[in-house]
Amino acid sequence: MGELVVGIDVGTTKVCTIVGEVRDTDIYVLGVGIEPSHGMKKGMVVDVNALSAAISSSVHKAERSSGYEIGRAFVSLAGGHIESINSTGAVAISDKQGVQLVDLERAMEAARAVSLVHGREVLHVIPRNYSLDGQSGLRSPLGMLGFRLEVEAHIITAATTGIQNLEKAIQTAGVYVDRFILNPLASGDVTLTGTERESGVMVVDIGGGTTDLAIFIDGAVWHTAVIAVGGQHITSDIAHGLHLPFELAEAVKLQYGHADPKAVNPLDAFPIQPFGEELPSKVKRADLAFIIHERVAEIFELILKEAKRSGYDGLLGAGIVLTGGSSQLPGIKSVASRVLKLPVRVAQPENLTGMSDALKNPAYSTSVGLLKLGLIMDLEDDRRRSLRRNGTRRRSWGVGKMLKGAFGRLLPEEEEDIP
Repeated sequence: MGELVVGIDVGTTKVCTIVGEVRDTDIYVLGVGIEPSHGMKKGMVVDVNALSAAISSSVHKAERSSGYEIGRAFVSLAGGHIESINSTGAVAISDKQGVQLVDLERAMEAARAVSLVHGREVLHVIPRNYSLDGQSGLRSPLGMLGFRLEVEAHIITAATTGIQNLEKAIQTAGVYVDRFILNPLASGDVTLTGTERESGVMVVDIGGGTTDLAIFIDGAVWHTAVIAVGGQHITSDIAHGLHLPFELAEAVKLQYGHADPKAVNPLDAFPIQPFGEELPSKVKRADLAFIIHERVAEIFELILKEAKRSGYDGLLGAGIVLTGGSSQLPGIKSVASRVLKLPVRVAQPENLTGMSDALKNPAYSTSVGLLKLGLIMDLEDDRRRSLRRNGTRRRSWGVGKMLKGAFGRLLPEEEEDIP
């Protein structure tokens, strides 16, 4: 038997609620509720009441299909307000048996003690690697002898109001937020292979309102960012270029869209009815592809700029993994390869069973990833709270399993006990 978990992916274009049982080898999906999103723009809440209504409808659909009443959930988070910084923490080691779990915790707390501007708060603290008495690049120094332990950590922060507004919309829908999880961390958890994480890879989740990315190197998260451009901007370009209503432009994109004009037959055409025209007119598919290509190329140029800004662009041996709804656009893989000059693949959630047919799609990578990653983060929080309560240095806490999961990949921010 696994753990029963609920995840709510609140996006700019859709809200997806999943009830699933996380097991050792798969995620058994018990219920799903998918609803068009309202009240969100570029990953930010712009209408709490409209968003709350969409969340409520999604939750009720998941309740009906699963037979469970949903009271709490792990929730996705994105938006242009997301920022990240790197920090180092160091502590002295006095235990003659070597580095203990509590020492790792103290080092992470030292790294977490960074100055934040007013109105921002820590979302995640992610250990990258450790060093002990100058020996760097350690995955886990547990049990090793030394005097000075250092940790390099990646810290993700968010605007307090951005979090509060989203939490208010969810609570108004009658659901308690167990924790917020950054989108690309969740999608990366279910789309990346262990080899990719080790070799160096960037997961790029192209959603409706934002493009979210995370760089994984040596098995850990080294960099994260959110770019406030996504699939809706492609649709807006089509609407403007072809003089169409937004809804019709979206339908045209889905039915005829292609990101690579060179791959489209120049003779292919399709009918549309622009504003002010009484009769339909013909549009060449190559012209539509040119409009789409310009925006898609811009998105990947922004991704390349962010990768270079991070300084890790030369360490992506496994290239790029695309996911998210807009990654399904025909031709997008070839455009990404040309702009980024790296190998590219498109990924979707794997190892799903139960009511999972609708979720085996790149659009639901974040939705599915919330379930497993949320459990890993909860395990880590339980361990940290127990360490603080007991003050022991020798309790094992399933060290092998825990290091493979939580410490090896993600350490969340400290939170108070919840009811």
